[in-house]
Amino acid sequence: MTDHEMTPGPAVHQKIDTSVPHSARIWNYWLGGKDHYPVDEEAGDAYSSVFPGIVTVARSSRAFLRRNITYLVREAGIRQFLDVGTGLPTVDNTHEVAQRLAPESRIVYVDHDPMVLAHARALLTSTPEGATAYVDADLADPDRILAAAAQTLDLSLPTALILSNILGHVADYEQARSIVTRLMNGLPPGSYLSINDGSRGTDAAYEAAQDAYNETGAVPYFLRPVDRIAAFFDGLELLEPGVVSVPLWRPEPASAAAEPIGEHGGLARKP
Repeated sequence: MTDHEMTPGPAVHQKIDTSVPHSARIWNYWLGGKDHYPVDEEAGDAYSSVFPGIVTVARSSRAFLRRNITYLVREAGIRQFLDVGTGLPTVDNTHEVAQRLAPESRIVYVDHDPMVLAHARALLTSTPEGATAYVDADLADPDRILAAAAQTLDLSLPTALILSNILGHVADYEQARSIVTRLMNGLPPGSYLSINDGSRGTDAAYEAAQDAYNETGAVPYFLRPVDRIAAFFDGLELLEPGVVSVPLWRPEPASAAAEPIGEHGGLARKP
């Protein structure tokens, strides 16, 4: 595979429907991106009118990921990233953060969405020293993901697996756990797992808004209790401060005092 190549799959044959709101485009809208349509803005505004904090959730999630990647590059020496369920490109995408710090970093993005596929070339910019690639594959097929990623990454070397706001789309919890386990089993010792997902038990207004959204017929996203998010890291070495609300995960020294939100995450090392 070249340094700027897509691996086509079923999503390439799907038609993009711009007449109904789309979760990835709504998330892009909340993050301040440009890849959305009026129908997505309307849906995003309707959601935020019920729960204004959703924009904070979206942007805090992206900031958490940026701090994770910064640690992985600067402190852990990681130079390979497998970002599954990447969503639409916005700001501070994985390759941008990693390659700013280490230009030789190699990144594989994975998604199974025709909208993301249509914008994938925006994800495939890379420094000359590094590489980026996009794989069209379903989260439920870890074997295909690993096989395709191995065309760009050397999976005998430590690799960071990123699952950011994607496991909530897997309704069956045991299936979600199995996906995480199978993906991590394909990575060597010294690899890392970064997860953040919407959580229950912190913000009742967020829970009510998300439950109502799930009942609209849109692609659902299931918030989970914190202990269930933490269990995704079983068998791994969790870095301090563990699984916490994302603004509380190693906040930058100059940042204002953070308040917990209904989004939890952590970073762990495979022994």
